[in-house]
Amino acid sequence: MSEFMGPPWQMDWVDTARTARDSLPKRVRDLLDDIRAELVTVEDPYFRGVDNLPDLPDGCRVVPLRSTVPKGLHVCHFDHGRGWIHYTFVRRTADPQIIVEEVFWQ
Repeated sequence: MSEFMGPPWQMDWVDTARTARDSLPKRVRDLLDDIRAELVTVEDPYFRGVDNLPDLPDGCRVVPLRSTVPKGLHVCHFDHGRGWIHYTFVRRTADPQIIVEEVFWQ
C-alpha cells in the first residue's frame, strides 16, 4: 500500500497521560472524549489550511507548541484555558496515529 491511510486515526496515550486523564473529574474526561472524537476524525489533526477548521468543543483551540516546528508537538487547550493536552501526529503508511504525551487540567 503506497497511499497514506486516512481518518479515523488511532489515538494512543502514554501511560502518564492516560493516568492523568483517568484521574480527572467526569465532566473533564467527557470533554477530552469530545476532543478525541474530533482529532481522530479530521483529515489533518494539526488543522493546517483554511479548509481544515476544527469543530472542537467551545473553549478549545489547537496550536503548535513551537511555531518553528509546525509538524511537531501540538497543544490542544481546553476548558477555556484551564487544561491542555500535548500530542503528536505520526502520519505513516502503516498504522498512522495520534500520540497524547501529556494531559493537564486545573
